[in-house]
Amino acid sequence: MSSFEEAETEETVTCLHMTFYHPCQDNKMMFRCLNFCKREQVRADEMAKFGRDSNVCRYNLMDTRVSRIQFSLQFYRKLNSSQFSFEIKNMSKKTKLIVDRTELGYLNKIDLPLKCIICFGDYQILAEVQEGESVDYFETHLHLAEVPILQERRLPSLQPIPENGISSSLFPSQGKSPIEIDENES
Repeated sequence: MSSFEEAETEETVTCLHMTFYHPCQDNKMMFRCLNFCKREQVRADEMAKFGRDSNVCRYNLMDTRVSRIQFSLQFYRKLNSSQFSFEIKNMSKKTKLIVDRTELGYLNKIDLPLKCIICFGDYQILAEVQEGESVDYFETHLHLAEVPILQERRLPSLQPIPENGISSSLFPSQGKSPIEIDENES
């Protein structure tokens, strides 16, 4: 037998891709401690925690408005299945965590959909699970978004657009009566 035939079968690894956005990310640099664009291995029995406490959290967000532990992700295999999944749990007593349209209070948890948007405060995180087979570990791959994730994924507006192509919702004076001005007034 050749060494190729004796080699271990290569397993695919489950990878959680997470794209982060905050409107003040350029000024406040709250993502400066995250390792972007490089895959990172996490042991399967380890809980991935996100928050501002660097002693407890693997993924640190440098923002005083973020809880010490904001949320956690637990990797697991579904019962009687070979499929792996993640469970997301809100660890913040003060801030609700929204996963797609599901609002999680403190210590609430749900299965993380294969593709979803996680929101808390002004933070937006697009999470996408790339399925794999490894039982020993999973990987995280973090990315930084330039534009709001919700804006990028927004459904088409259901409001009719007037013939002039200008939507009244773009103006703060919406709901106020129009004011008539004489052409000669400045």
